[in-house]
Amino acid sequence: MSDQKTIRVTQIASGNGRKPGQQETLIGLGLNRIGRVRDLQDTPSVRGMLRKVAHLVKVED
Repeated sequence: MSDQKTIRVTQIASGNGRKPGQQETLIGLGLNRIGRVRDLQDTPSVRGMLRKVAHLVKVED
């Protein structure tokens, strides 16, 4: 197993009609459908992406 921590991210709202870049950020995170869940590495770049779409996702440690 790797020593990297992971976080569980769930999409709770649609990215359609949002500001430019937010839909693309969701796709970059592997989320493109409401209810989709991804386990992602807890890195500064992922945290920055999550901050950009914080109102569209739910994050669990």
